Amino acid sequence: MTKYLFFTGKGGVGKTSIACATAIGLADAGKNILLISTDPASNLQDVFNQPLNGNGTTITEVPNLTVVNLDPEEAAAKYKESVVAPFRGKLPESVIQNMEEQLSGSCTVEIAAFNEFSDFITDKAKQKEYDHIIFDTAPTGHTLRMLQLPSAWSTFISESTHGASCLGQLSGLEARKEIYKQAVQSLADGQATRLVLVSRPEVSALKEAARSSQELQLLGIQNQLLIINGLLQQFDENDEVSKQIQNRQQSALMSTPQVLNEYPVYSVPLRSYNLSNISNIRQLLTEDNLSGTKDYQPLKDEKSLDDLINDLYSSGKKVVFTMGKGGVGKTTIATNIALGLRKRGAKVHLTTTDPANHLNYDFVIKAGITVSKIDETVVLEAYKNEVRAKARENNMSAADMEYIEEDLRSPCTQEIAVFKAFADIVEKADNEIVVIDTAPTGHTLLLLDATESYHKEVERTQGEVSGAVAHLLPRLRNSQETEVVVVTLPEATPVFEAERLQLDLQRAGIHNKWWVVNSCLSLTHTQNPFLQAKAQSELTWIEKVKQLSNRNTALIEWKDI
Repeated sequence: MTKYLFFTGKGGVGKTSIACATAIGLADAGKNILLISTDPASNLQDVFNQPLNGNGTTITEVPNLTVVNLDPEEAAAKYKESVVAPFRGKLPESVIQNMEEQLSGSCTVEIAAFNEFSDFITDKAKQKEYDHIIFDTAPTGHTLRMLQLPSAWSTFISESTHGASCLGQLSGLEARKEIYKQAVQSLADGQATRLVLVSRPEVSALKEAARSSQELQLLGIQNQLLIINGLLQQFDENDEVSKQIQNRQQSALMSTPQVLNEYPVYSVPLRSYNLSNISNIRQLLTEDNLSGTKDYQPLKDEKSLDDLINDLYSSGKKVVFTMGKGGVGKTTIATNIALGLRKRGAKVHLTTTDPANHLNYDFVIKAGITVSKIDETVVLEAYKNEVRAKARENNMSAADMEYIEEDLRSPCTQEIAVFKAFADIVEKADNEIVVIDTAPTGHTLLLLDATESYHKEVERTQGEVSGAVAHLLPRLRNSQETEVVVVTLPEATPVFEAERLQLDLQRAGIHNKWWVVNSCLSLTHTQNPFLQAKAQSELTWIEKVKQLSNRNTALIEWKDI
């Protein structure tokens, strides 16, 4: 194995658990291991049952293992202040606020994390001290490209108060340019680094892994392998839920993107227990003999999607967003909300960016619902062209145009482009309930708001904020008119990520009422003891969501879709 192992994958696929299990397994085999976690939702202090820090802690129960638990949110806050502080009192307050918001997105958190662990990649002493150094979150291709761009070190970045997404994050990092160069070279060195793509046997997770793989390939990072985590092995032919899970997983694996088939593939079985201690982590890559010890009883008398829809209808909501990370089922839930509102007599318009064919929009239209689809590719390209045109008008250098092109690949830019298209639809639909299957994050909303408030003071290179967007922001903040339904799954990472999304919205002045926990095994009548144990492990996360939502939580049973 290589000196460095980087684990990457979308939230909830189990990359932190597998990284920990790999680290413990190698340490148990006598290797000297350094494990570095950059997961903002990390619960490693609970797993290892001792305090952890950003410098390194020897694990009592695993003598050859040292764990560094970096806090990327804290690092991002310190980094943001270091960038903004020199401008306080020198620039208008509205400009300072915009700079702060530019530095509040996920890209900044990732850059701050890379800023922290790049020291570990380039530290010669640690290379000698440890047999393997394991990172539980790899930087994305977008972050790595940004770190390599020539204009990242120019005056243009230092003065960048004119971006609408990722501009500005690198403005304080010129002194570390050489360290980043070494770190990126180490990542691309197949003799030094192996990049481990982690996925679930699910279509969306495999597509995300393929996208990450291709992005990293383009940067010369070819030394990759794939781990499929969560394969059902305790199969019960007489249990309908078992058969449905098995069929869905096999169908997803049959459609694995070709790019992933080029690499070695390993699998890890689905486990019935929470990975909450060293003993369970040790079993993750070996065996699972844990099953339910109590008589299984499905949850009863829980609030349902019907309860949520009744509340939306009776309270007179006009705009309903479903919000959540990819793969949690928000598009299906948005469709069912639209159908439920229509059944109650409301005039409804459903708009979506999901091109998935499994949703029967003909059925929705026959139910009397008007439907619109936003083609993300089309609206994103139109927005990019608008930004490029503005930049050319300002006679930007080729190096700065290259940076802007990378900025346009950011998640924030895509959100802004799609949100502008959503805003135009909502603007035309004052006489009906508009159900939208993707909500913007609070960060995106604050970017758009800051853009609207300061554009007269600072010359813009981005596209203008449309009147529709300007009108929609106050509407979203009006809880009498708008509901953002947060959608998650009954698992640790999706719940933690949904909690961060909720906090993000609250920063933007949007307070949602309802949460949905989708795909609950704990509502099924499975007779498979393994799945019953898995269902029992969901209860902790369902209870946490109930607390976050003030008990306004709708549970949806796991079903084969």
